[in-house]
Amino acid sequence: MKRIIYTYLLVFIVFATKAQSGVDRIDPPCWWAGMNNPELQLMVHGDDIAKYDVEINFPGVILESVKKVENPNYLFLNLTLGTNVNPGIIPLKFIKNGKTVFTKDYTLNERKQGSAKRTSFSSEDAVYLIMPDRFANGDYSNDILGPMSDKEDRNYAEGRHGGDIQGVIDHLDYIKKMGFTAIWLTPVRENNMDRASYHGYAITDFYKIDPRQGTNELYRELSNKCKEKGIKLILDVVTNHCGTNYYWKDDLPTQDWYNDYPNFKRGSFRPGTWSDPHAAEIDIHENESGWFDTVMPDLNHRNPLVAKYLIQNTIWWVEYADLDGLRSDTHVYNNREFIADWAKAVLDEYPKLNIVGEAWLLKPATLSYWQKDAVNKTGYNSNLPMVMDLPLHFEMRKALNEPTGREHGLERLYDVISQDFLYANPNNLMLVIDNHDVSRIYNLMDKDVDNYKMLMTFLATTRGMPQLFAGSEILMEGAKEEGDGVMRRDFPGGWSDDKVNGFSGKGLSKDQIDVQKYVKTLFNWRKTSEAVCKGKLIHYVPQNGFYVYFREYEDELVMVVLNSNSENKPLSLQRYADRIQQRENARNVITQEKFSDMKTLQVPAKTALVFEFY
Repeated sequence: MKRIIYTYLLVFIVFATKAQSGVDRIDPPCWWAGMNNPELQLMVHGDDIAKYDVEINFPGVILESVKKVENPNYLFLNLTLGTNVNPGIIPLKFIKNGKTVFTKDYTLNERKQGSAKRTSFSSEDAVYLIMPDRFANGDYSNDILGPMSDKEDRNYAEGRHGGDIQGVIDHLDYIKKMGFTAIWLTPVRENNMDRASYHGYAITDFYKIDPRQGTNELYRELSNKCKEKGIKLILDVVTNHCGTNYYWKDDLPTQDWYNDYPNFKRGSFRPGTWSDPHAAEIDIHENESGWFDTVMPDLNHRNPLVAKYLIQNTIWWVEYADLDGLRSDTHVYNNREFIADWAKAVLDEYPKLNIVGEAWLLKPATLSYWQKDAVNKTGYNSNLPMVMDLPLHFEMRKALNEPTGREHGLERLYDVISQDFLYANPNNLMLVIDNHDVSRIYNLMDKDVDNYKMLMTFLATTRGMPQLFAGSEILMEGAKEEGDGVMRRDFPGGWSDDKVNGFSGKGLSKDQIDVQKYVKTLFNWRKTSEAVCKGKLIHYVPQNGFYVYFREYEDELVMVVLNSNSENKPLSLQRYADRIQQRENARNVITQEKFSDMKTLQVPAKTALVFEFY
């Protein structure tokens, strides 16, 4: 009899435990009182969870509706949070046949004071792009984890190499000393894929940091450490797609959660169709709805549940990690209406936040369509404050590798910038000298150090916000044709057994040390120059292999001279007298050499000169 009773009790305990754990997961995992948007949608997941009704009794919280979908393992709870709601634990009661079967607590946090008014990155910043897996290994204990199938193998170009968030934290002082004021990390959220997951763009949990990178708490610590050092942290947001191993992979909330599911159809990668007034609908659909890759399913933004999920996820990370800005991956492959709503929702919550969108469009006319408040035939407003200036990037690659002439050489830079009238805000552009998707600048300049310095000077002194890929300041090499894994080499010195150390200078060549010092001097000076950071740009049509431009702000004047000639040449400043006026005294910002008679300059071959007038 005792055995029967014991067995009964055991069965009861197991049943009760299962009932108590009827909810496997709620997204978002928490929220905040005092958000500007009072609406909150909770996606609740659990076995056959749709058989329950839900009740909430918490002051200031109204359960407006419960949406059940075709998959009984999901419920979507639509809440309104009143302006008077206080932080606390909200009990979600799951009811069947009029009785509460179990309760799941949901946390409503207190919002950080001033969160909505946070400032962001701008043309006053210089961004250092880091691919964490290839930057520095700060925690060797998380390199190989049992549940993660893509193991660490530093000898394999497409494998995990062990870099992590702790490695970034460990080298924030280096980044600051180099003159960079913001960092953009390629995605560090969970990528539990079978192979080649090091880049981070095949996300398998939007709410979780990949354990090989660290934890959610460590990412928040990174944000705090950045603020202590005056460095802004930019989150790389992916809304277009996710990884095939996402936790919902065999249990999608709805059959239309992915585009063209269950079939695979690769995207056309023709974002110009969005702005084309004559585009066929099929071409728009193939750009928007095609998968990014076989392992990266395309999310269906026309499904309002998907759209809400992604919008809330972005806002959650800004609030949770106290972020300073966003970079939107594959921005122009998203559904056009959704991504505009996404940007507006984020900016409604954080009006001063900056968002930069990736748009592989090679002409200012098509790229400008994607910047907030652009004038266009369709009346479309992307609500996206900043775009990556890829037209200028592709002209940079050619400008110093050919003689200057009509539409060639330095005129390429002039011609692109002369089309700035197309942008609603040409100063709010990210200047991409190189990044994780293109060859390194050193390779693009045919490993010519003089051309490298000229292009780096241009990047630092023209309009917009410069962005450099970690390692390019020490002439790291990498060519796209070698393959992405090879191109994205490890930063030397990021691993304890590295014989060369880019952080300390140990083992660097003479050219590497020289260039690193040049970049450090240039970008630290840039931080002090209001003329460069927020001033007006006036440039002159290139002549005789020279491209000359000025930056002006109030009484501050900076002159930049790029000489693409292969020999030393004199440059008369008479042509620029309207800018210089009566100023005669100037200082070379790199060498600190002073000049008292600025009428003619002797400019060395393939050299950039930057002068501050005083």
